[in-house]
Amino acid sequence: MSAVRARGFTLIEVMLATMLLGLLLAGTYGAIRTTVKAMQSGESAVDTINRIRVAQEFIRRQISRVMPLGFDRDDSTGVNFVFEGKRDFMRFVAPMPGYLSKGGPYVQTLELANVRGGKELVFTHAMLNGFDLRQLREADVEPVMLVDRIRGGRFEYRGFDEEGNLGDWQDDWEDPSLTPVMVRIRLEMADDSQAVFPDMEIPLVLDVGSMRRPYIGRDGEQAIPGQSAPQPAYGVPQKNMQGQIR
Repeated sequence: MSAVRARGFTLIEVMLATMLLGLLLAGTYGAIRTTVKAMQSGESAVDTINRIRVAQEFIRRQISRVMPLGFDRDDSTGVNFVFEGKRDFMRFVAPMPGYLSKGGPYVQTLELANVRGGKELVFTHAMLNGFDLRQLREADVEPVMLVDRIRGGRFEYRGFDEEGNLGDWQDDWEDPSLTPVMVRIRLEMADDSQAVFPDMEIPLVLDVGSMRRPYIGRDGEQAIPGQSAPQPAYGVPQKNMQGQIR
């Protein structure tokens, strides 16, 4: 009776098996890593889209409720500042949501601020009662970032022309004593944001774009004696948003 000799694995077979196992593990790790990155990228895109949606709702609410109240006055010209609008900056008076304020009108600003690698849309606010623009510029006010990862953008404004018709869009609101009828915000998002900021065209709830208002000073005094009611600008027929003469 002959003995049966047990046969084991050769060194080459062990090395090949180890190499095959390493390749399988590397492929599995790569697939898991790709899946995790895709999930993180998707979550980041969803988060950015949600923040843009919330920011747009907040901006639309604030701008549409602009109040024709003066927040500053140019003593040299006598011009009362009711709405200040530039290509990358706007300042106006509007009420704040109850959960963010103590009530009453607030002086609010929206600005496209330059940051490293692009721009950010930031927001600041201060109570109109006791507001002093000179002190505000010197104070260390921390702005609230609404939208980041912006490549570029601009603010545009539309009001009535001298004939009482809606004029063209302009990125520099020339008369700060008047409020525009509409405001448009255009932002171009950076490529890595994976999001789009839809253009916003915001009409003011009240037709105050063609009315001049007195400046109420920091102590509550009226800067223009006897002018307690809004006066038509330019002496032209006033129109509402539907174009009806009134």
